[in-house]
Amino acid sequence: MGEFRFMQGNEAMTEGAIAAGARFYAGYPITPSSEVAETSSIRLPQVGGLYVQMEDEIGSMAALIGASAAGKKAYTATSGPGLSLMAENLGVAVMGEIPCVLIDVQRSGPSTGLATKPAQGDVLQARWGTHGDHSVIVLSPSSVQDCFDLMVQAFNYSEQYRTPVIFLSDEIIGHLREQVIIKSPEELTIVERSEPTGDPAEYRPYDHSKGLAPLSHFGSPYVFKVNGSMHDEWGRPCARPDNADRIIRHLSEKIEAHAEDIAITRKYNMDDAEIVLICYGGAARSALSAMQKAREKGIKAGVLQLVTLWPVPEKDILAAMAQAKAVIVPELNLGQYIGEIEKRNARNIPVAGVNRIDGQPILPAQILEKIEEEAAK
Repeated sequence: MGEFRFMQGNEAMTEGAIAAGARFYAGYPITPSSEVAETSSIRLPQVGGLYVQMEDEIGSMAALIGASAAGKKAYTATSGPGLSLMAENLGVAVMGEIPCVLIDVQRSGPSTGLATKPAQGDVLQARWGTHGDHSVIVLSPSSVQDCFDLMVQAFNYSEQYRTPVIFLSDEIIGHLREQVIIKSPEELTIVERSEPTGDPAEYRPYDHSKGLAPLSHFGSPYVFKVNGSMHDEWGRPCARPDNADRIIRHLSEKIEAHAEDIAITRKYNMDDAEIVLICYGGAARSALSAMQKAREKGIKAGVLQLVTLWPVPEKDILAAMAQAKAVIVPELNLGQYIGEIEKRNARNIPVAGVNRIDGQPILPAQILEKIEEEAAK
């Protein structure tokens, strides 16, 4: 049986990471994610793990790569300015196919911005913040329970697909306090990386011809190399055009080909919905409240909540677009995800954003006003 606790979202992220088997944290405290570092510094030593406060976010991401390559599940936490600094080594983890989880508790920006205020301004950065062609997995929690449950899922995806996963929270969720069930190990499904077998001399960590290759760890007989350059199946630098084409396609296809398996969405009152709210993260809480108020007024409103932002939950978005008379996308930015919705608007129905960028949460009344406006057309 799980344990009922009353805790902050940032604290629940730490508990979720530990439950998933993470035993290494490297980071540099930054508002509004600092409680993840604080809690990790206390909890990891209690379970035989290691907490390291690094000199900056560049070193933090590098340490994650080293710890994961040594066989430990590893994570860090930051906010927008730190994500910018982590982007370079995030790309190294992508190229090296090294599992790890990066928590981004978003705040208002650009630059220092409003350090203690909520925003969702890192959505496109999470997807496109590193250079080169590759796909990413980005999860967005909307409750403290999500902060626990989805952290476990983030590590599972990371290990299953040999990739970094970005856990895209925001100040609203990070500092929210709610009841949460800290699930017991028996209640959780944990994915562990598969270890190589056979002759160590024949181990090819980047030979994915028969499915994703198992990942060894430093110190084992199965020696492997990690670098940011194009490499052959052994991990040795290789500049052949055909090899570069193979690597880049693999980094995208290993995720995009499993997009439906990775997609997590939640549907509320969607059976008869005519006005559909497509939302994520902290803004989803206001969207749910606005939907309920609209229903009380006789408006057939529904919510499609996106828990997986990337890869795009194509199937569910297309289904929502096929039934809706209008779609509303509430975001704590100027419209960073609405473009993905508009790309899938084959029927050319109205798609409107409700946007707030002043460091305050979107109010249900703001969304309700837009629902009523679209319903009256």
